[in-house]
Amino acid sequence: FMALEKRLLLFADAVVTVNPNSHDLVDIAIDTAETAKCFGISPKIALLSFSTKGSADHPFIDKIKEAVAMIKYKRPDLIVDGELQVDAALVPEVAKLKCPDSPIKGDANVLIFPDLQSANIAYKLVERLAKAKAIGPLLQGLKKPVNDLSRGCSAKDIVNATAFTACECNNYK
Repeated sequence: FMALEKRLLLFADAVVTVNPNSHDLVDIAIDTAETAKCFGISPKIALLSFSTKGSADHPFIDKIKEAVAMIKYKRPDLIVDGELQVDAALVPEVAKLKCPDSPIKGDANVLIFPDLQSANIAYKLVERLAKAKAIGPLLQGLKKPVNDLSRGCSAKDIVNATAFTACECNNYK
C-alpha cells in the first residue's frame, strides 16, 4: 500500500516474483484486487508498461497484453486495463489523450508492474520523493496472512504491518 496525501495505491509485485510471466501477472493482479477488496477498496487495475495501447511493439509488452486478456476472461467482474504507461493509468487528462476507451480513465488504484525491479524502484521513488507512506509489503496468495518488514523499518512500520495483518486475519474467520 502506498498512502499519498490524497490517494491510496496498491503496488504489486514489489517483493517476491522477479520476472513474472503472463500467468504470474494474472495471479498477482487478481490477488491484489482481492487484497484491495479486503480493505474496502474497489480495485481499478492497471497493468503497467513502457507502452500504452500499442504505442510500442516488444516482447515485454506481449506478456502484459496476454495477462490482461486472461484476467478479463477469468474475472470479468474486475475493472482492468493494460498495457498502460503509468501516466495514462493515473492521470485522467493523459488517459483521455493516450487511451480514451480505457475503463480505468486515469484513475487506477492497483498498479501491477511488469517485474520486481520496476515495482521496487517505483515504490521507493514514490515513498522518498512524494513522501508517501509505504505500508507493507503484504504477501498475497497464501492460505493465511503473512507479511514482511524491510530491514530499515521503523517502529511505526511494524505497527502498520501488524494492524494490516490483523485486518487480514479478520477476513479468514
